[in-house]
Amino acid sequence: MPEQPGLFSAVKIGELELPNRIIMSPMTRIRAEEDCVPGERMVRYYSQRASAGLIITEGTHPSPMGRGYTHPPGLHTEAQAAGWRKVTDAVHNGGGRIVVQLMHAGRVSHSSLLPGGALPVAPSAIPIYGEIHTFDGKFPFETPRALETEEVPLVVEEYRRAAELSIAAGFDGVELHAATGYLPNQFQVTGSNQRTDRYGCSLEGRTRFTLELMEALCSVRGAGRVGIKIAPGFTVNDTYDEDPIETYTYLAQHLQSFGLAYVHVGYDSGYSRGTSPAFNPVDLIRTVYTGQVLAAGGFTKASGEASLAAGRADAIVYGRPFISNPDLVERFRVDAPLSPWDVRTFYGGDDHGYTDYPVMNAE
Repeated sequence: MPEQPGLFSAVKIGELELPNRIIMSPMTRIRAEEDCVPGERMVRYYSQRASAGLIITEGTHPSPMGRGYTHPPGLHTEAQAAGWRKVTDAVHNGGGRIVVQLMHAGRVSHSSLLPGGALPVAPSAIPIYGEIHTFDGKFPFETPRALETEEVPLVVEEYRRAAELSIAAGFDGVELHAATGYLPNQFQVTGSNQRTDRYGCSLEGRTRFTLELMEALCSVRGAGRVGIKIAPGFTVNDTYDEDPIETYTYLAQHLQSFGLAYVHVGYDSGYSRGTSPAFNPVDLIRTVYTGQVLAAGGFTKASGEASLAAGRADAIVYGRPFISNPDLVERFRVDAPLSPWDVRTFYGGDDHGYTDYPVMNAE
């Protein structure tokens, strides 16, 4: 009888050979340099965590209009690609593997963060309830501008260009962020997409943008180096859907044909904003998608092992534990205590709470 997979068993995810199934989650840290270029601080942060089976970077905008934060990294200029190359080289030198998560904020942004003070763009002119952090403090979300039909393929091309730059930047692959209320997710769900053109009206129309993005990314990197993150049923950033089971079942069925490296499925970790679905998103996707599934959502070592043993996922994504435990893989291996994280240092700042968490032998 074959041995059940565990966190420390090797696995092939698409074209990527992973030495373990402990995946580092994409986590917003807002510490890029001027012009959204990754700097030496980011080199240290990611290279410290190279023992992860796979690192998925924080959300990285593929165009100036995709920016949603004060100091996020981008991947739409040669300078940004060069900055990321220092990160990927350091991770590879440490024996790791790293993919970039491409994230267009869409309406989860503010005109003060965008070129020429332009309004954020979205599938429909529907604002988010709440406030956003800017360089000048917190302000209410603005009503976004609905993209014209002919503009949508231009956004797809921006993602394609970012995928091309990901090669120069040394990434092992790319992940499309199509969850938690960012632009692809805004198109997917009924609450933020009230279009009457080919990118709305129906389930087919609402998922068209996401599938066109996947085609573009796969055309550049090859499907075996492309993943996607989805979070069925979650309402973060006001992404409500009338029938999330129908929407995400349809989307997963159409993702099947690509032969992707993986589908990364997020569900509640007790920290996300918005409401959680009544169903388990990982189990929903597992019933209709036969490719590799990465599961995220507040896992411990024990619950991660149990999920793998039950065949509910092929690898487990860990977020906050990786923030405060750069050597999380080794701590799990020897059942060492985990260092606590400091929420106050999650977003922005200097090395404190970013690159100064100790490893075991330093403690």
